[in-house]
Amino acid sequence: MTKITYRTVGVDGMKIFYREAGPTNAPTLLLLHGFPTSSHMFRNLIPLLADRFHIVAPDLPGFGQSDLPSRDAFTYTFARLAEVIGRFTEVVKLKRFAIYIFDYGAPVGLRIALKHPERVTAIISQNGNAYEEGLSDGWNPIQTYWREPTKTNREALRSFLSPETTLWQYTHGVSDPSVVSPDGYSLDNFYLTRPGAHEAQLDLFLDYASNVALYPQFQDYFRNRRPPLLAIWGRNDPFFLPAGAEAYRRDISGADVRFLDTGHFALETHCPEIATAIRDFIGRTAAAAA
Repeated sequence: MTKITYRTVGVDGMKIFYREAGPTNAPTLLLLHGFPTSSHMFRNLIPLLADRFHIVAPDLPGFGQSDLPSRDAFTYTFARLAEVIGRFTEVVKLKRFAIYIFDYGAPVGLRIALKHPERVTAIISQNGNAYEEGLSDGWNPIQTYWREPTKTNREALRSFLSPETTLWQYTHGVSDPSVVSPDGYSLDNFYLTRPGAHEAQLDLFLDYASNVALYPQFQDYFRNRRPPLLAIWGRNDPFFLPAGAEAYRRDISGADVRFLDTGHFALETHCPEIATAIRDFIGRTAAAAA
């Protein structure tokens, strides 16, 4: 049985919850979740990797079991999320680590990599986008809000926070929705009911434009630092298109790009396949570096 611990740590006055497993002297893998979920999304992946890796999976500020400070006390931007998680890695004494980036975890992890490239040993991108061609038409209502941040356009996005939309995100593009556990989307919907959660998420929808503005810097980082990269993608994702995965090859010639016949939350349907790909990828990366 894999021993997984559930901890909280103070990061500059904020409580950050995280899951940890595996030997602390093994290569570290930092798992960064997306919207609207939490480190709970890695519940099945962690036991498949913890025999070989030191796994650390925090909940981002405003998500899961981490603090959800008021908007008066905390600015909900991706720069601030990355700042807090970057400090979190220092508080829990992670010096070098590979990153698993998914959805919102991609701009958070890549901002950390831009600031501290010497700390990031490899990248696993599971539907974690860094290219404009990876953005589907599903982003159109959010892009409208970027262009015109009016109250009307903000209110139009509240449907993205509904239980029905969360369920749709989990099941869209999945050939057999009966294999998708209700635990994930039910817990996500519970966290979205916390007081202040909707306004924080709407702020992050608006600020996602800052991530797109950073895409050229992320791509420069890929070309200049050439981190080992595995892109493993649910090809039926309604938000992040396969072109976003293929684009990694443009900047990292050795990027390993794979597709799975599933949707956005690929771990819900293809966790063993993703775990095997990660183990193979990190093993090859370590051998090449030796």
